[in-house]
Amino acid sequence: MKATQSKTQHWLLKSEGECYSINDLKKDGTTAWEGVRNFQARNFMTQGMKVGDGVLFYHSSSKPSGVFGLAQVVSPAHPDMSAQNKKDEHYDSKATKENPIWMCVDVKYVETFKNPVTLDQIRFQPKLAGMTLLKRGSRLSITPVSDTEYNEIVRLGQ
Repeated sequence: MKATQSKTQHWLLKSEGECYSINDLKKDGTTAWEGVRNFQARNFMTQGMKVGDGVLFYHSSSKPSGVFGLAQVVSPAHPDMSAQNKKDEHYDSKATKENPIWMCVDVKYVETFKNPVTLDQIRFQPKLAGMTLLKRGSRLSITPVSDTEYNEIVRLGQ
C-alpha cells in the first residue's frame, strides 16, 4: 500500500481592510474565517484547505489593495456560526444546526509584511501573471495560490 503525502497548499484570503485587517488578526491571534457566502469559496475551505496551509492576507477595497501579511490555516472546516446568528450581517435563514450550509476554517496570524505587496505590483510581476486574483471578473474571497506565486509575494513583502 502506498502512503499518501499531504502537501501544504497556499491560499489568498481577501478581507476589506477597514472591516478586518492583518492588524486585527495580529491582535486576535486566531480567528474563524466567517462570513463567506459563495459556494466555490466555501468548497475551497471544505475540500481544499488543510491545517498548516499558508495564507496570503489580502486587503481589498483599501488604498492600496494588496497582500499585507501572512497567516496559516489552523483548523479543518467547521460550521460558520455567523450564518445562524440572526444579529450577524452574514445571517442565512436557511442555515441550521442540522444543515449549516456555510463553513469556515480558523486562521492564525503569522507576520505583517514590511512592505505590503500592492495590486499594482502584483500586476507587473511576470511570476504572478497567472494569479486568479488578476483574472477579469474574479471576485472570489478565497483563491488557491501556486507555490511560485506564494514565494514571490513573500519575497516582495519582505
